[in-house]
Amino acid sequence: MLFVLVAVLSATANADDTYQHKKLSFDIPRQRADLALTLFAEQADLTLVFAFDEVQAKTANRLVGEYRLKDGIETLLQDTGLNATISNQVVLNIATDTRSEPEGNEMKVKTKAGIGAFLAAVFSVGEVDAQQASNSSGAAGEAALEEILVTGSRIKRKDITSVGPATVLNEQDILNLGVTNAELLLQRLPSSAGFAGNSNAAYWVSGGWGTAQVNLRGLGGNRTLVLLNGRRVVAGGTGANDSVDLNMIPLSAVSRVEVLKDGASAVYGADAVAGVVNFITKESFDGLQLDSKYGVTSFGDGEEYSLGLTWGVSGDKGNFIFDARYQDNRAAALVDRAPCALADINGDNTLVCSPGSSSTAGGRAALPDGSQVNFTGGDAFEPFNIQDHGFNSNPFFNASNPVERVSLSAFGNYELNDRTRVFTEAMFNWRSSTQPGSPATLRNIAFDAAHPSNPTGEDILVLRRRTAEFGSRIFEQDVNTWRLVTGVEGDFGNDWSYDIALNWGRNSAVDALLNNINTQRLGETLDTAVCGAGGIPCADILGEGDLTADVGDYILFNQRESGGNEQKSISANISGFLFDLPAGSVGVAAGFEFREDRGWLNPDALLTAGAALGNAQDPIDGSVDATEIYGEVHLPVISGVRGIEELNVDLAVRFSDYDLFGSDTNYKTGVNWQVSPALKVRGTYSTAFRAPSIPELFSGVREAQLPTADPCSDWAAMDPASTIYLNCQAAGVPANYVQFGSVVITDIGGNPALKPEDAETFTVGVVFEPGFVPGLALTIDYFDIDIDNAINQTGGSSKLNICYTSQGLSHPFCGPEHHTRNSLTGDIDFLSAQSANTGNEVMSGIDFGASYDFDIGAVQQRVQLKATHLQEYEIVAFDGDTPIVRDGGVGCCVGGYPKWRANGSWTASTDKWSVGYNMQMIGSATDWNGAPGAIGTEIDAVFYHNLQGSYRLNDSVDLRIGIDNVLDEDAPYVRSWTDGNTDTMTYSLLGRFIYARAVLSLN
Repeated sequence: MLFVLVAVLSATANADDTYQHKKLSFDIPRQRADLALTLFAEQADLTLVFAFDEVQAKTANRLVGEYRLKDGIETLLQDTGLNATISNQVVLNIATDTRSEPEGNEMKVKTKAGIGAFLAAVFSVGEVDAQQASNSSGAAGEAALEEILVTGSRIKRKDITSVGPATVLNEQDILNLGVTNAELLLQRLPSSAGFAGNSNAAYWVSGGWGTAQVNLRGLGGNRTLVLLNGRRVVAGGTGANDSVDLNMIPLSAVSRVEVLKDGASAVYGADAVAGVVNFITKESFDGLQLDSKYGVTSFGDGEEYSLGLTWGVSGDKGNFIFDARYQDNRAAALVDRAPCALADINGDNTLVCSPGSSSTAGGRAALPDGSQVNFTGGDAFEPFNIQDHGFNSNPFFNASNPVERVSLSAFGNYELNDRTRVFTEAMFNWRSSTQPGSPATLRNIAFDAAHPSNPTGEDILVLRRRTAEFGSRIFEQDVNTWRLVTGVEGDFGNDWSYDIALNWGRNSAVDALLNNINTQRLGETLDTAVCGAGGIPCADILGEGDLTADVGDYILFNQRESGGNEQKSISANISGFLFDLPAGSVGVAAGFEFREDRGWLNPDALLTAGAALGNAQDPIDGSVDATEIYGEVHLPVISGVRGIEELNVDLAVRFSDYDLFGSDTNYKTGVNWQVSPALKVRGTYSTAFRAPSIPELFSGVREAQLPTADPCSDWAAMDPASTIYLNCQAAGVPANYVQFGSVVITDIGGNPALKPEDAETFTVGVVFEPGFVPGLALTIDYFDIDIDNAINQTGGSSKLNICYTSQGLSHPFCGPEHHTRNSLTGDIDFLSAQSANTGNEVMSGIDFGASYDFDIGAVQQRVQLKATHLQEYEIVAFDGDTPIVRDGGVGCCVGGYPKWRANGSWTASTDKWSVGYNMQMIGSATDWNGAPGAIGTEIDAVFYHNLQGSYRLNDSVDLRIGIDNVLDEDAPYVRSWTDGNTDTMTYSLLGRFIYARAVLSLN
């Protein structure tokens, strides 16, 4: 009696004689041998035939980790009485000790079909004679060799490298890095840049506090399409937004992560401008697995607690996986790492504590003659001096903010018959995140000379006053996200398959700001005609400590707003082979998708009425519908010719029709030339587009406290012939003006007049796997991305810098719709950074990759290096304008774009233990807002070194320990810092982080 299992193949190697050195990732618990061999076949992606009656009585060993095929099968069957040997180079004979007849132990393949033919070869055992199996292996292998879907195409194929430049992270890669969150896994890749948003970020995050995002190429998180099993994921931020929360996807249920680094709008539709990140979940899991993790920084804070459970069962008709996660990340205080704001006050390139913010605890006011005073308490006041009166905000902030999360996920499929299967994915994620803020600031409040709380005897304007008596403001988010996918897939004919899926996701959130100011009530407490009666206390804001508790009880309130996102879609795909050409079969795919994205936000009633500190904000409610059809074709042009082992062309086109923007057509062309078994040349050209998101279209104008560098600060000390000197003087900025603090209140928000942006992407690369160095693989890929009609929120610092460096204040950014100043003090009163369709963005660079697998004795070794060189990244705000150059830069407020980023790793392992080293390099950069030659303008490269080790205590228990940032690398000082004296969008403030992890596996 024979039991036959046919599994999917994904061959990434090109040289036949190097397969014996290639390692595969396995996760097989100790169990009955027939079940273990079935899992082995699935995870190795091969065809397997064995004698069921003979094998089922045996118990196979646990197999977890990376193994060469020969080593893996020997470990699995050790002490079972079953042996595995190679027959005729392509047949693996599995039989009992008494019947095994080894015919060689070399895994070498000399067939034209290469590795695919070997992996698809028949595994024979028992009563099947080895020679008979060998004779039939060719036909059986060809029939069993199935294709898989790889990110970037809907046509099933055998080679994941044939679609475009991609990074694939499998289970073992994820395990070796020691990360349990998807955000860290992806943000450490050198192809990530700029700022995506961390769940525990110590800085304002576009798309919602507490979300975890990915930003390929640094072109913006909304230009990276995130998929789960090839389908979209609903946004997970707070209120109407466009950011997928990566941490709702449990890595414990993920089989691999595919990162495609070229445009893919022709295949997937909008948003795939920079690339696609596709999480592929495990197809099966048997048994129960419990895992826990605890970590803490060397400061004794920033603790991470996590506990997870994964349970699965599989059978002949289908499988089911359930995963439950709890994670609690605690706060890490900023003041321990950065006690104060540093600055070069004396101009000698020496950093000292700066006086802090000009929003003082007692109140800073302007007198009629333009001089400024500060109120120190009671009726005392004195000339304002930032050195004496500045406010230190660092004790109120965190280097890492607390996040608590619960996620539940279930994945299953069931076979209705031999050709039809139903599948479902169900996910729920709850997140609670908190960020402390500095005490609220009151601004521009006028007092006449006769006001009883005004001790100056003159009319004054209170420019800034902290409500320090009431403590920190607290930002809180409580977010629930659901996702449900269900569908049917199957085969028909000999070479055709289909799938139909319904995809629904919904996110709902409550966003709170505790200890905000009711400005209407504040006005009442300052109005002597009203206060002192009817329960309204009189407030004295002129003096530190003068605000009383009863005033706080009256004017403070907890601001709350609710919002959410919803995504609905139905999609259908069909793929197969039309006919055969001399070079191979012509593959095609086609399909359609209807998608509706909706977002809403209901601000607090006081905020809507304009009675809360901050801009009045209107409710948001909008939706965008899209109907799309696409088609793909895979054309094998030439094969088997000297110098052209294979030459294939891939073509794709997609037509999209939007209810708000009309229609758009995008296409993609890819060429793959297998020069020899060791050398491949590949290239793609594609068009892509991104439709404006709900918040970009419909979100009202709101205020954000954003770090901003004012070029007119201390302009009188500059060269009188310089453009900035002349422009600041012409703009009427007082000669004694110095920017106090680094934060400027900035208007941000949506624009309903936005149009889609278009992009062109070109890549060309080489894959080299030399047969004379088995186990070595090298890749190099050039990329060029050009985005027209780009949707941007040009930062305040960039706008001001462009304005005051233009000749005669001629740039449009100098207009009052972009910024205005207080004529008396020179302070910026208004600054806009709203979304707009601007000129274009141009980016180009080179990705490098190298991996080498080898053994030293019984220890398996893997060395990997990935690097990205950013050659150019320029943004043109308006046609004909001087480009904003971002390549090689870092600083406030968009994240870093150093010329070089790299990530390297080394792993050594046996079946009992492993040890791994990982290095992340952020290259040297120049602060684009810094002064030449000043400290903090030129930033050296930063290296983060991470170590991890594991030990298998027994068949059920794995123990792991690790240290991130082993050398406790400090974040570099950046002149135009965001927080903590550095660019928190680029560098970590946490310091050394130590963790331990335990995994218990039960069958």
